[in-house]
Formats: sequence, C-alpha cells, structure tokens
Amino acid sequence: MVRELRHPILVHKLNRIRDLSTPREVIRRLLEDIAVLMVYEALQEVELHRREIEIWLGKREFDFVREEDVVFVPILRAGVPMLEGALRVLPNASSGFIAIKRDEETLESKVFYSRLPDLEGMRVLILDPMLATGGTLLKALSEVKRHKPTSTASLHIICAPEGVERIDKAYPEHRLYTVSIDERLNDKGYIVPGLGDMGDRLFS
Repeated sequence: MVRELRHPILVHKLNRIRDLSTPREVIRRLLEDIAVLMVYEALQEVELHRREIEIWLGKREFDFVREEDVVFVPILRAGVPMLEGALRVLPNASSGFIAIKRDEETLESKVFYSRLPDLEGMRVLILDPMLATGGTLLKALSEVKRHKPTSTASLHIICAPEGVERIDKAYPEHRLYTVSIDERLNDKGYIVPGLGDMGDRLFS
C-alpha cells in the first residue's frame, strides 16, 4: 500500500529541502518537521488502550497509544533527523538502527550495521528520506521481518516510481508513505529531480 501525502505544508517543506541554498541546519529541522506530520498519518489507525490515571477529579480511565509497541528504525545516515521528529510524537517508543551502503557501480545495497530491539509483535516504522532503486529498503525489510514484527511501514520524503514498484512487488503488505513520487531514476540510480545526496547535504 502506497500513500502519497500531498498536504500543502508537507510539499512546501519538501521543496525547501530541494533548494540548494537551504542551510544544512535548516534541512535537519525540515526533515524533523516532515517526520512529525508523516508519523501522524502512518499511525492514524493505531489501536488505543484504556489506562487509569489520576486527574483533578480522582482516578479515571482514558485512551492511550501503547508507545512501547512502536519501534522507529532510521536508515543511517540520512534517517537520523527523521528519528528526532518521530520521537517528538512518541518519545517512549523504542528505536533501532540499520546502516546500509549502496555500491555505486552495481547499485546493490549491503547491510553493514544492524542494532535492533526485540521486534516480535511490534509495529515498526522505517525512516529514510529517499527511496530510489528500492534496494536499501528491501535490505532493511529483510533484516526487520526476520524478527517477526506485527506490521511494517516506511516513511520517505521522496520516492522514485521504480523503487515503489519494486517494493510493492516484493512486500505487498508493506505500507509506504511519501510526500512525493518523483519523475524517475537517472542512469546512475539517482532520483530526478530528487534532493541530491541527502547524507552529504546533512553531514558534509
């Protein structure tokens, strides 16, 4: 399931990131802001649970999200600012980390670092600003799904249509959220018009 979130504020913030004159520290804040709004969308069907709390009238039961059942997994490096935004929404959620490197010659991706909490029965949201060929997300999903989460979703600022199609074929049950499905991939596997190299833009 693919959802393109064309909210005017999301589109505005995305296109500020596209602008090469936007400073690095502003790009980080924009990624955080976009992640906040996307997490709301991705979790709009999350189940609520009753919990008793103390209010000014005494003890009453109210509905809450079980934050501990949600795990955010950013793809290093570029997914880190998105994690900051996601944790603003659910600060008690857990986090895991996956580092994946794409070979620029073969365009194949390889996991070289994975640090995940217990994912069995959890709702996992993978955070990565760009989905290009789909190779990175395929590797991440393979790594995550062997730990038996209840569900997986991924949040991307932009996607290439080729990558979206590849993920949809491999994991039709996976939910993918993006602000923009851009035009295409170029012959080097970069998204057009895209954002450039997000990791380099964020961390020099």
